[in-house]
Formats: sequence, structure tokens, C-alpha cells
Amino acid sequence: MEKDNNNLVRFLLTFFLGWIGSLIINHTSLKPAGWKCKTLGYFFLDPFFGIHRLIASICNFTFDPTKEKNIGYFRDGTPIEGAAPVEKAEADTNTDI
Repeated sequence: MEKDNNNLVRFLLTFFLGWIGSLIINHTSLKPAGWKCKTLGYFFLDPFFGIHRLIASICNFTFDPTKEKNIGYFRDGTPIEGAAPVEKAEADTNTDI
């Protein structure tokens, strides 16, 4: 039930406050482990494409940290219990100079 409450709170924050709500999510216990809310997406897309805030906010209801992708969020690289590991980009693993 706590997961559902957090999803509801994240929806309310992003829907009514936009990028400010996203900042609040990222710097409180509402931040899901292994994920970060796309603050810049809310900041830059809201004035021009207000639909972004609506869609990303509604998708907070279906947020699942074990999914590979979640709209409005990106993986921050920390391991997530029960989820597939984050794949490193090929450029990150290349050690040739």
C-alpha cells in the first residue's frame, strides 16, 4: 500500500508543481531507489508542450521500479532489487586510448 501512496504523492507533486515537484521527489524519500525523476524534461517541455506534464504525471500511477523503463524517470545507476542490471554504454567500457 505504501507503494501506491508514494505513486499518488509523486503524481500530485509533478502534476501541480511540475519541475519543482520533480526536484522535491529527487531530494526526499519519495525518490524510488535506482531512479531519478526527469526534472529538466518538466522544466524545458512544460512551457512548450504542456502535454508532457500531464502524461508523465499520470504515468506515476503505474511506476514500477522493477520495470526496464518508466516514463518520466531514468535510471541513476544504483542497483535495484528484482530488476535487470543497468547496461553500461559501450563507450564507458572501452579502455583503449
